[in-house]
Amino acid sequence: MTTGLPDPAGFPDCPVCAYAVTGTARLCSDCAGGTLQPVSDSRCPVCSQAVAPGRTCTNRLCSMPVAQRGFSRVDAVAMYSGALRDKIHKLKYDGAYGWAMIFGRLLVGWMDSHPEQMRGVDHVVGNPTHRGRQPIQHIEAIMDAAYTEDVTRAFPLSPPGAHRLVKETETPRSANRSLEDKRAVAAAHAAVLRWTGDTGDITGATILLVDDVFTSGSQLQHVALRLRAAGAADIRGLVLARVPWSG
Repeated sequence: MTTGLPDPAGFPDCPVCAYAVTGTARLCSDCAGGTLQPVSDSRCPVCSQAVAPGRTCTNRLCSMPVAQRGFSRVDAVAMYSGALRDKIHKLKYDGAYGWAMIFGRLLVGWMDSHPEQMRGVDHVVGNPTHRGRQPIQHIEAIMDAAYTEDVTRAFPLSPPGAHRLVKETETPRSANRSLEDKRAVAAAHAAVLRWTGDTGDITGATILLVDDVFTSGSQLQHVALRLRAAGAADIRGLVLARVPWSG
């Protein structure tokens, strides 16, 4: 409740907001929802890309059977544009750690406001980065923040330092590569991932796989297929930002 108190500053003015430290996940999520570019109401039910009414999504993954695609659906907090794009870059490439807390709140706020998409989820895990990634393991930082911001333990997030899915071997990065190269890089990424829990933790499980950005979906596809091969029953995706699809 902010009645009688200052209004939230709006994204991306989070560092100077009156609730930068004391804000709740839902408060920050609702505030950001008013300043970020929303995902279209008319969108692909699989990849969340904006699609004109009556038209079919052109992403090849969306026409595949789930067994070949790996994931059943991907939801996004907002579109990849403007301030959100810039602040993701600040965390990812400059190591601006403070944004991990904000992004953790946005994820938890989204989960709190979308109970239907969270129904039946057994594990919420990040699409991992290499343990030696510099300047920061940004996905792990976001997931640690999400656990901290989930003060009621409403969601099956792993505590900091106990991530269920890890990447101990470095693989090539996909930035600025062709679509075919991105697919090859995605396959290499997925091949070195390791599930750290017991076999029973993943067998038959529904997993919400979290990432920062969704573009073509190649990496999420290969990670989802890897998890399904290990025994998971359903993989759903949740990303901070959805890049407009133009393929």
